[in-house]
Amino acid sequence: MKKNTKSPKKKKVIKPKQAPKAAKKSNAGITAKKSSPRAVVKFDPLQRYLTEISKYNLLTREQEVELAKKVPEGGDTDAAYVLVTSNLRLVVKIALEFQRVWMQNLLDLIQEGNIGLMQAVKKFDPYKNVKFSYYASFWIKAYILKFIMDNWRLVKIGTTQGQRKLFFKLKKEKQKLIDEGFDPKPKLLSERLGVSEREIVDMDQRLDGWDVSLDSPLKDDSDTERIEFLSTDTDSAEDQVAKKEMESLLHSKIAEFRKKMTPRELEIFDTRIFSDTPVTLQEIGDKYGISRERVRQVEKNVIKKMREFFKREIPDFKSYTNGGFAD
Repeated sequence: MKKNTKSPKKKKVIKPKQAPKAAKKSNAGITAKKSSPRAVVKFDPLQRYLTEISKYNLLTREQEVELAKKVPEGGDTDAAYVLVTSNLRLVVKIALEFQRVWMQNLLDLIQEGNIGLMQAVKKFDPYKNVKFSYYASFWIKAYILKFIMDNWRLVKIGTTQGQRKLFFKLKKEKQKLIDEGFDPKPKLLSERLGVSEREIVDMDQRLDGWDVSLDSPLKDDSDTERIEFLSTDTDSAEDQVAKKEMESLLHSKIAEFRKKMTPRELEIFDTRIFSDTPVTLQEIGDKYGISRERVRQVEKNVIKKMREFFKREIPDFKSYTNGGFAD
């Protein structure tokens, strides 16, 4: 038999076609774009608030009166809500006028102004010929001004109604005088604003000065605090405690010393030495039948014995006295 010498046919292997290089680059670019993070827009609460309040419609004069009548008479909260929301833009307008003074977050002023607006809704009398927005503007300004005064600095610079008015008007009037070519002296300002010169000087110092902590050091590299350089007419806490202890000790020692005196010495001690209204030497002399000079000698002797007794019984007695028995 003949052997089959033919080799078996090789199977063709079909290779997958490779994608073009350019296509690969293009796909890579598309993938990179898909994975890139989105741009974040900064959130602006003021702009968001202005957008929200712009949705509320303004009211006509007749609508304001009609709604205002329902608030005090029927306690209509819906009517009060409409009155407030329709005038929120008025609060923003007034708050912007105060921003040059506050120079911080405008939303703080708007918040306080909104409280004033709600107060105006409660107090408004629709039967008087006054436009609600005009009436509410005074309440809004009052609440904003009070907020600025209370938060201008840690220590309040104005607590009375007059000081609040002066706080707002002083800088404005000073600038007005400068523009007119005048020197804004306290006397001229007091005449223009109708207040005393002292009030002008006090408010000017409060506005120009800033709060300083008494516990803060004088310098960055110093441990000495500012409070250590303040003078005071009152005694320190330590001195007050020492004084009370000394007074208590004196009372107890005086009670002991009284037991050592004779009746005549005790009479002179009570009516002459320790009396707010001492009797005369003659009155004591007439009572005991002795001369005025003798009474004076007994009094002097009592004081001497008492001084020696205190020096002996009370340590450092001299350091607690300014003259008197320690002399």
